[in-house]
Amino acid sequence: MPYADLVFTGGPVFTANTVRSRASAVAVSGGRIVAVGGDEVRELVGPATEVVDLAGRLLLPGFQDAHVHPVWGGLDMLRCDLSAYDSAAEYVDVIGRYTAAHPADEWILGGGWGMSAFPGGTPTASLLDTVTGDRPAFLPNRDGHGAWVNSAALRLAGIDRDTPDPADGRIERDADGNPSGTLHEGAMTLVNRLLPPEPAERMVEALLTGQRYLHSFGVTAWQDAIVGSYGDAGDPGPAYLAAAADGRLTARVVGALWWDRTAGLEQIPFLIERREQYRGGRFAATSIKIMQDGVAENFTGSMLEPYLDGHGHPTDNSGISFVPPSVLNDAVPLLDAAGFQVHFHAIGDRAVRECLDAVEQAIARNGRSDHRHHIAHIQVVHPEDLSRFRELDVVANMQSLWATYEPQMVELTLPFFGPARSAWQYPFGDLLRAGAVLAAGSDWSVSTPDPMAAIHTAVNRKAAPGYEEGEYDPFYPEQAIDLATSLTAYTAGSAWVNHLDEVTGTVEVGKFADLVVLDRDPFAVPADQIGAARVLQTFVEGERVYAASDS
Repeated sequence: MPYADLVFTGGPVFTANTVRSRASAVAVSGGRIVAVGGDEVRELVGPATEVVDLAGRLLLPGFQDAHVHPVWGGLDMLRCDLSAYDSAAEYVDVIGRYTAAHPADEWILGGGWGMSAFPGGTPTASLLDTVTGDRPAFLPNRDGHGAWVNSAALRLAGIDRDTPDPADGRIERDADGNPSGTLHEGAMTLVNRLLPPEPAERMVEALLTGQRYLHSFGVTAWQDAIVGSYGDAGDPGPAYLAAAADGRLTARVVGALWWDRTAGLEQIPFLIERREQYRGGRFAATSIKIMQDGVAENFTGSMLEPYLDGHGHPTDNSGISFVPPSVLNDAVPLLDAAGFQVHFHAIGDRAVRECLDAVEQAIARNGRSDHRHHIAHIQVVHPEDLSRFRELDVVANMQSLWATYEPQMVELTLPFFGPARSAWQYPFGDLLRAGAVLAAGSDWSVSTPDPMAAIHTAVNRKAAPGYEEGEYDPFYPEQAIDLATSLTAYTAGSAWVNHLDEVTGTVEVGKFADLVVLDRDPFAVPADQIGAARVLQTFVEGERVYAASDS
């Protein structure tokens, strides 16, 4: 065998293969792995071979994020970015400084605020007015399911006490019925439809900004969870095509085309056409994103039983199913027959059940396929539905960073669920025991894209070092999963979802050398220190796309 281009040696290798074998050296040539083993790999070191001494640190497959929004995350970083702050006072200060620094901007745009910073999770227009003045402002929160707007934006949109709530959202109102400054779900469209489109080159800049950030956390591939016209940022698809065409897209990306919940089955021919258009280089839009419900914090997550009122009494609200089950049960079989994978957003137990039911309809009509449909978030899963993931070959797409006690969970979720339903949250352990395939993602920019922080939470059911927001006990620790399972979900599991498992996701001969070097071996440290691990180097096809300053 000729000499290798690149050799990693001197440390443990987590292969993520079916037997989770361990090795201590890996050789790479022509962008692919050519040897995995031990000391014998050093025979492939020649005069021109680059040798990376792991020095006891872990080498593993590149992380793959199964649910993320890199273009929007990058755009947030270029706009008024609130994601690093946690209090109302900090938000007002940052927005004020941003507004002063951008006097020519027609709109004040950005986002990333946390709901727990405001009473009831709903900031007011009057507070925003103090720093934005007469320029309209539109600032989505971290989860993208609500937006903070000022009085100028409300006036421009014609939103007043007589404006009805849209069917798929809610206008937050004061005691007199006047709009107070927070728009939930579909109500955001009343304002964001007025926003000026971002120039094409700005969207490419946002993509490349997001890509650099994800590479710094070892992410080498992902599924963009919304490709299409949604929200205030515009369609990421053209940016991917542009970056793929000139080689600037270094990640492997599957795009999930947005299912317009205001339309019906008539949009399927357009989606088929768009799938053919949105394909090039390392990018292919072969999935369909269906957002079946909202989120629990604003009571739009779709639940089998009503939310409580905070005093333990049932209300008349059980959330919103954005796509009526009658439509969903026709749409999913048709999409499945057209060769699409379906990527569902489901927070509540009713939404999860509706998505599973729709896949069951697809199997009944079309037979089983290899499309690898998956349900993301899976915050609340009724115990009767756990086994259906395996039975229906539906992948459980975890955002495990959220499976912890933190202010938003403690203040805006648990009181309105009640004890029994609260215990059904993020049941990763039960899904694993039921035989479900697990994949993992971050939903960045909703929350950090750091896989090690999410893996730490999956193992400990507590926040990783540096991400804690108070002292809490483990969050239903019986649902914890082990480190190897969590690492595998974030590598091989997400590669499976993305149909990249033949070429990536594990450290095996013949696969692309998409690899990550951590600053330690997390198997060799106490479990409560897993999340402290940092990425030192990231490689795609053997090319270094990120290196920490101390690597």
